[in-house]
Amino acid sequence: MTEHIQYSPEKDALVLLDQRYLPNREDWFDCKTTEDICFALVVMVVRGAPAIGVTAAYGCYLAGREVQGMEGDWKANLNEKLDQIENARPTAVNLRWAVREMRRIWKEAGDVELEKLLEIWLERAKEIHEGDIEMCELIGKFGGELMDDGDTIMTHCNAGALATAGYGTALGVVRGAIDQGKKVSVIANETRPFLQGARLTAYELHKDGIPVKVACDNACALLMKKGLVDKVVVGADRIAANGDAVNKIGTFGVAIMAQRFGIPFYVAAPQYTIDPETPTGDDVPIEDRDPREVTHIGDHRIPPEGVEVYNLAFDPTPNELIAGIITEKGVLYPPYTKAIKELFEK
Repeated sequence: MTEHIQYSPEKDALVLLDQRYLPNREDWFDCKTTEDICFALVVMVVRGAPAIGVTAAYGCYLAGREVQGMEGDWKANLNEKLDQIENARPTAVNLRWAVREMRRIWKEAGDVELEKLLEIWLERAKEIHEGDIEMCELIGKFGGELMDDGDTIMTHCNAGALATAGYGTALGVVRGAIDQGKKVSVIANETRPFLQGARLTAYELHKDGIPVKVACDNACALLMKKGLVDKVVVGADRIAANGDAVNKIGTFGVAIMAQRFGIPFYVAAPQYTIDPETPTGDDVPIEDRDPREVTHIGDHRIPPEGVEVYNLAFDPTPNELIAGIITEKGVLYPPYTKAIKELFEK
């Protein structure tokens, strides 16, 4: 599954499968401006750290196209729009990485004309897009080797093809195991309040013919106690320098339960999801999203009017609960501070 993020030369637009409406209908969202890109990121037309990074890379190019029609200093205007993209969401480090990568290219290009810069940026965005699929396939290869024939793998949120440019990170591990001839199945935690597991993970696995069952988030402990879970594999929106992994809210609790029942808990993510500039998971800014995601199902309100809610989107899982971090360069094992330092030194 790679068609959910497409650059259209005919439209000169980034065309995204609108994940807000899955699995009930497949709508497409065209991004032609910085405002479109930021809207798509904020409301989660597109979500998942690697997919956010790919979207941001194309977003920088589209910002440059937009600046071409503006009055004033194009460099100042473009910098302002890049800032808007970089700050659209706070947690996923891939967003910041993609914008900084485009800034780096701009700086190295020197006193280049805007039209030439846009040619370079579009080519780089396409490279990031294609490279993400290749990285996920490598994550799948390394992670698949850790899975055993007959395993049932629990996931939390959606870290599949839809969260990346294709193939997936956590679900890439599932696909990698299958590619290696192993029969595996998946338990997809529903992942409240946005239900990425029930809506998105189940959607893409079912579409690919991979066995999947959806479980209520609060069923995890019982399923593990009954011996129905062999491994847990999740993605990450940011991994700190010490190996703490920040993922969708509820991941921390799943990791605690996995430790209690002796179940290996793995994190799958590309190297650029690791942020050496952030010491620990507690230093990562946690997005506090629209309360309506909690208070409403569709147009139906659940808690009484006037009752406040928490809608923190992510939580940090401490490194001591993680059996291994699966990257495209191989699997990192504790002590993570040393392993991550050595990874970046290479």
